[in-house]
Amino acid sequence: MRRTTRRFALLLGIALSAVTAGGAAEEALTLAEPVHHLDALAREPMVARHPDGTLFLAGYGSQVTGTDPNAVPHLWSSADGGASWTRVDVGTAADGATGNSDVDLAVGPDGTLYFLSMGFDRSVGEGVHITMGVSRDVGATWTWTRLSETRFDDRPWVVVAPDGTAHVVWNDDRGVAYATSADRGATWTEHDRIHDQGGSSHFAVGPAGELAVRISPIAASANRFFEDVDLIAISTDGGSTWAARPAPGERVWDPTFSNPELIPRWVEPLAWDAAGSLFSLWSEGERVVLARSVDRGETWTSWTIAEEGAPAFFPYMVAGGAGELAATWFVGTGGSLAARLVSIDVPPGTEGEPVVRRSAPFQIDAWLETEAPRARTAAGEYLPVVFLENGRLGVASPIQDVARDRWGFSWWTATSD
Repeated sequence: MRRTTRRFALLLGIALSAVTAGGAAEEALTLAEPVHHLDALAREPMVARHPDGTLFLAGYGSQVTGTDPNAVPHLWSSADGGASWTRVDVGTAADGATGNSDVDLAVGPDGTLYFLSMGFDRSVGEGVHITMGVSRDVGATWTWTRLSETRFDDRPWVVVAPDGTAHVVWNDDRGVAYATSADRGATWTEHDRIHDQGGSSHFAVGPAGELAVRISPIAASANRFFEDVDLIAISTDGGSTWAARPAPGERVWDPTFSNPELIPRWVEPLAWDAAGSLFSLWSEGERVVLARSVDRGETWTSWTIAEEGAPAFFPYMVAGGAGELAATWFVGTGGSLAARLVSIDVPPGTEGEPVVRRSAPFQIDAWLETEAPRARTAAGEYLPVVFLENGRLGVASPIQDVARDRWGFSWWTATSD
C-alpha cells in the first residue's frame, strides 16, 4: 500500500503497557538483538519459511527510493535463521519480474515458493498491475506471470491450500478479484469476483482448505470507499462459492485515510489455526481485540488481549497449531512510536481465557522524509511475524532513513521466558 504516512508521524510521550482480558495469565517474550541488513528499501515486508528451513523476506521500494511500476521487486533469503541475508536474483523486468509496491509470499506443501508483487504509479496514485513469481527450486530460478493489468489494482495476497492449489486475491475499484493455480503456478485462472465492492484487506487458508477474505470499505489504494462494506467472505469448497459474514467487533474507517483523529486501518488480519478455528484481530482505540469463530464466521467469541494506554493500530497475525497465534501491532502517537510482538494461546472450548506473552515495546529504524525534526514512521501497514523452530518467533521491520541514506530491514527473534 502506498498511502502517505506523514500523517502517522506518531509522537508518543507516555508509557506503554498491556493488560490481558479477564485476568488471564500473562507471560513475557524476550527479544534478541536484531540483525540489521542494509541493502535496498524493504517497506511493508513479508516473510515466509520454506520446508527446508530457508527464510525468504520481501519488501517494496516505491515509497521513497523508486517510482517505476516495472522495477524488479526486492527479495532476500537466509539459510541460517536470519543471522545473515542474501539478495535473491528473481530475474529481470524482461522476464516479467516487475513490481514496486505491495508484496506477499507463500510456500506450498511441496516447497513451491510464490512471490506476489504489485506495480504502482505514484504520479497518479494508482495501481497498474499484479505479477506473480514462482520458484520450484528454493529461489534459484523463477517464472513470472502478469495476473492483472487493471487500473486501480491493489493489495494482493496469496495463500496455498493443503492440496497445493494456490489462491490469489486483490482489489480495484470494482471489488475483490480472485485467481487460482492448480499446477504449481504454471497457469492461472481468474474466477468471478468474490465481492463486487470493497478492498482485499487480508486472506487466510485453513487446514481443510477453508478460505477467508477480509473485505474492507477502503479499496483501490484509497481511491474508493464502499460505505457499509465491512465483512469476511468464506469458502469451504475451494473457492467455488463464497458466503459473506459481518466482521466481528466495532470499528470506524477513515474514507480518505488521512484523518489524524481516527485510528488508521488497512490490513485487518485473519488466521485459521490447525483445528479449523478462524481468528480475527483488530484494534478499537487503545484496545486490541481478538475473536474466534468455530463455525466458519457465523458466530464469534471475543477477548480484549491488550489495553495499551495509547492508540494501537496496524495489527498482523498468523496461526500455528490449535489455538496458537502470534501477532504484532504499533502503539503510540508520536516520536516514540513503538511496535509490540505477542504470542497467544487460546484454550479450546468457551470457558478459558487466552494466555498472552508480550514483548517490551520496540522501535523500528524507519523515519519520515524530513531531516529535522526527526519523526518516526511505521513504513507500511503491518509488521510480519512467522513461527520458527523451537517455539521462537521472527519479525521483520523496514529500515527507511532518507536523511542518513539507510535502507534495508531488521530481523528480530523472540523466545518465551
